[in-house]
Amino acid sequence: MSTYVFKAIDLTGAKSRGEVEAESKQAVADQLKARGLVVLDISDKGGSKDIELAFLKRAKPNDLAIFSRQLSTMISSGMSILRALYVLEEQTESQFLKETIVAVRKDVEAGLSLSDSMARHPKVFSPLFVAMTQAGEMGGVLEESLMRVADQLQKDAALKRMIKSAMVYPVMVVVFAVGVMMALVAFLVPVFEGVFKQFGGELPALTKVSVLLSEMVTGYWWAMFGSTGLAILAFVKWKKTTWGRKQWDHFRLRVPMKIGTIVQQVAVARWSRTLASLTSAGVPLLQGLEITGKTGGNVAIEDAMEGVIASVKRGGTIAAPIAQAPIFPAMVTHMVGVGEETGALDQMLDRIAEFYEEQVEASVKALTSILEPIMIIVIGGIVGFIVISMYLPLFEVYNHIE
Repeated sequence: MSTYVFKAIDLTGAKSRGEVEAESKQAVADQLKARGLVVLDISDKGGSKDIELAFLKRAKPNDLAIFSRQLSTMISSGMSILRALYVLEEQTESQFLKETIVAVRKDVEAGLSLSDSMARHPKVFSPLFVAMTQAGEMGGVLEESLMRVADQLQKDAALKRMIKSAMVYPVMVVVFAVGVMMALVAFLVPVFEGVFKQFGGELPALTKVSVLLSEMVTGYWWAMFGSTGLAILAFVKWKKTTWGRKQWDHFRLRVPMKIGTIVQQVAVARWSRTLASLTSAGVPLLQGLEITGKTGGNVAIEDAMEGVIASVKRGGTIAAPIAQAPIFPAMVTHMVGVGEETGALDQMLDRIAEFYEEQVEASVKALTSILEPIMIIVIGGIVGFIVISMYLPLFEVYNHIE
């Protein structure tokens, strides 16, 4: 027998707390239900409190997609939501997601709907997830909505994985180049500097630059790392502000070498896919537009959705205001307009998303093919600069000897 601490409320809403000895938490829940109480929380008495970093806890999109797909399958097979949640909390591998499912299950037991229970955990269930679940509950097609959520999560995750995998090689090359430069400046330049002092005379300008870099790296490395860390911290804090996020999002759209184009294509693809999922799930259009603005991943999308929402409230179309938003290409405007005219808006949005996802893949490949020779040239230039600056004094000594 173990001792458990519980929190519950009775039918009048009065709170109740206490301790119960039982074999398991389920046995405690059964006892409380028999007493006419609604369970809010059950925990072990005197359990160890581990130090946890809440900001590091998160549910992976793939885990959420599996959860949504499994829940949809169980509900479509005739299993009740409550029983399905019991099964999922037992077999979910992610500890954070398991804790969240337990909390959702307790809220459902207390009488809340599944969507309302999920809405109490915004770090796990996004507004998109909650809205589609709510639409499924209202329309009696919860299993279909959950399956659409799973598809949306997996496609978003696949898009992110594609971009990250394409950026692995350039990042590794940059890190290697910086490491090589630091090693040359910290270890090779001081050796040559000792030799140059024996020769005497004035050092060439390039050599002075290399010697200065060497002195900074070896003598003030702590200041370099400290200033770099402070700069990164300041950038992160600036980007979290409303003004900073807006400036950063607009800057990303203007970055040359196709990077701004890729950012635009990713934003449009995500917007199209999200709005298509919401409209096909039966979410009201205004609510869907509001959610797509928040989950678009770019302030330009959010600003454009404000104009679209205002237009729809006046009885206007979606196509007209997005035509005025620079982030949306002309093709998107025309296809959305055709979708509104034919009543097949969700299908048109799906096609837009598929097209721009393919464009993102092609653009990323083109970007990496451009970056590779540029990085090789830059690395060669850095190494060449250091080597030449070290050998210039030797050439001058050789000329004097002749």
